[in-house]
Amino acid sequence: MQPGDLRVALFSGNYNYTRDGANQALNLLVGHLLDRGVQVRVYSPTVDEPAFPPTGDLVSVPAIPMPAGRAEYKLARGLPKKVRDDLEAFAPNLVHVSAPEILGHRAVTWARRHNIASVASFHTRFETYPRYYHIGFLEPLLIKMMTRFYNRFDEVVVPSNSVADLIKSWGVKAPVSIWSRGVNHDRFNPGRRDLAWRRALGIADDEVAVGFLGRLVHEKGLDIFADVVIELSRRGIRHKVLVVGDGPARDWFADRVPDAVFAGFQSGDDLGRAVAGMDVFFNPSVTETFGNVTSEAMAAGVAVVAARATGAVDLIEDGVNGFLVPPRDVNAYADAIQRLIEDDSLRASAGASGHAKAQAYVWGPVNEVVLQTYFAVMARRGGA
Repeated sequence: MQPGDLRVALFSGNYNYTRDGANQALNLLVGHLLDRGVQVRVYSPTVDEPAFPPTGDLVSVPAIPMPAGRAEYKLARGLPKKVRDDLEAFAPNLVHVSAPEILGHRAVTWARRHNIASVASFHTRFETYPRYYHIGFLEPLLIKMMTRFYNRFDEVVVPSNSVADLIKSWGVKAPVSIWSRGVNHDRFNPGRRDLAWRRALGIADDEVAVGFLGRLVHEKGLDIFADVVIELSRRGIRHKVLVVGDGPARDWFADRVPDAVFAGFQSGDDLGRAVAGMDVFFNPSVTETFGNVTSEAMAAGVAVVAARATGAVDLIEDGVNGFLVPPRDVNAYADAIQRLIEDDSLRASAGASGHAKAQAYVWGPVNEVVLQTYFAVMARRGGA
């Protein structure tokens, strides 16, 4: 089988209307597939003014605002006739589903009904979300539902070995392979550091900037981040918090860390400059499956302190390019960050080690793995 023999229908709950790490990876994957000659058609909810233009052909799927105060995301209600007609006209021989929501369930059901190969990609640890909204009792139910979902596919691709181990421990029996992530090394590198930009934000050259990067939503561990900043201040540790990103929890977070510098949403080379402007990157999130922001900070030569959780454990060598900390241990986080603030040589060596390790993450070879996974799935099913 050649790439041109593949017709891939990709289903995404959010392909381009709100920017996040998952859809950045999906758009880069589609670009790679198209360059290799694969025919791809994407099905996703859309909005009038998306965050960025889509890569490839995008078919709009009707959707409603996500409940529970997350209206910036859309929830597709399934596969209405118009979308099914388009799908059948495209006649895919492989269906790729990127999220375990209604659209994903309907898509894999359609694939199984038509005896079409199916691949799922695992991007986000949705089962952890309830704990941030005081409904943690739902977590076992979500794990059970997600396990059943992923067991319906011919193969599941996950970003890291730690996630592969996790879903296998749940009871996922479908074959699991690794689709890692790359880094834009032209954008994220130590050369992007700009002291004049930091000064304009009120960060002195001799101040250690402890950075947050990502959407400002509670499931990114904003509560722990704020508690750690409060503890550093209680200890009298001189530092400056640099927050890069925006989101619905911005005002809540700003109230908790009133002395922080909020640089807002950054993109392109401005984002690279913002990341390189950090001295310590602090990522307490346990929802990551790879941690694109962590690898980008590493590529920029920034020392990392992160939760000992999926994603981070595959990237961080504890004590070498950063520190791994039990996920909700405020004092341990503060200890690790304090060490990096007070020891310039340790901070520099950790940043250099992270930069060296990040060079292995390159998008082209990473995305080629997915194409080879498609071929393997098709071969197991006897070809097209």
